[in-house]
Amino acid sequence: MNRFSKQGSEKVGLKPGEIVYVGRERDAKTFIKVMDYDATNLREIELTSIEDCFAYRDTESVSWIDINGIHEVDVIEKLGSHFDIHPLILEDIVNTNQRPKMEESDGIIFVVLKMLHSEEKTTTLSSEQVSILFGKNLVITLQEQEGDVFDYIRERIRKTIPRVRFLGSDYLAYAIVDAIVDHYFLVLENLGEQIESLEDRLINQPEKSDLDIIHALKRELLFMRKSVWPLRELVAGLERSESDLIHDYTRPYIRDLYEHIIQVIDSIETFRDMVSGLLDLYLTSVSNRMNEVMKVLTIIATIFIPLGFLAGVYGMNFNTSISPWNLPELDFRFGYPLFWTIVLLVAGGLFWLFKRKKWL
Repeated sequence: MNRFSKQGSEKVGLKPGEIVYVGRERDAKTFIKVMDYDATNLREIELTSIEDCFAYRDTESVSWIDINGIHEVDVIEKLGSHFDIHPLILEDIVNTNQRPKMEESDGIIFVVLKMLHSEEKTTTLSSEQVSILFGKNLVITLQEQEGDVFDYIRERIRKTIPRVRFLGSDYLAYAIVDAIVDHYFLVLENLGEQIESLEDRLINQPEKSDLDIIHALKRELLFMRKSVWPLRELVAGLERSESDLIHDYTRPYIRDLYEHIIQVIDSIETFRDMVSGLLDLYLTSVSNRMNEVMKVLTIIATIFIPLGFLAGVYGMNFNTSISPWNLPELDFRFGYPLFWTIVLLVAGGLFWLFKRKKWL
């Protein structure tokens, strides 16, 4: 499926707010994990059904409900019904082609963004949509599948005491977004290594397969730019928000997050310029290589021109019995060695001349 132009044809003709899953087909069951904590206590629970998490709606402790799997529409509908989530937000949650954005609705803030992964020493990126809903003492994250970059957040929750002072629901939501953005730097580091390695290879020994790698890098950086660029508006909206859900102690962290996103965008733009330069470098290297080949062939041809002339003249087989002017060298006792001596002297002289002029 083309991740640049897929629009979710399944939704054509449906009314706004209709909950229809748009994304890759998945067979795994929805997996739910809950971390519920207050100043001194922590409970970590794995749930088997969406109904089991309803008890965490109005608790005095902070509850982080992590739902892995959004392809089961009935689960999302039950979640929205119990937590009073607007149908348009539910529609965005199950549409994995959603553009990163932030919305405020009825005492809850909704954030959706892309979590990116890259395999070491490869140019291919994988993307997963992450939706975050947070309200008073409640954070709900919804991911396409199990596996994320939030392990260090879970460790901080386990080790930080008192937890609520630093890990209220608004700060927890910020930390989740920050973890995703920090992972962008790892993705960019891997792409940067690929670009530098390819650049060195193009200078020394360009190959036709390198052209495919260049186009792959351009495509992945374009996709990453599409995923990251809207985050500026998203985080700026969080910082400007006047919602009581975002406390003053969290706003400096959000401003710092905005700076990180600017750094990521700058790096993406820099890498895009570098990759565009790699295409020029490839064409230049191939052209230089061709010029070197043509230069060698031209020099070889130039050396053999006088040799071919000499061989052509003495190959005419004149008859010296008719006239002494008919190539008398044909009757010379050492004519053959003399011919090769002249040929080698001419070839050697031309080779020396080319070396002196630095043509070789």
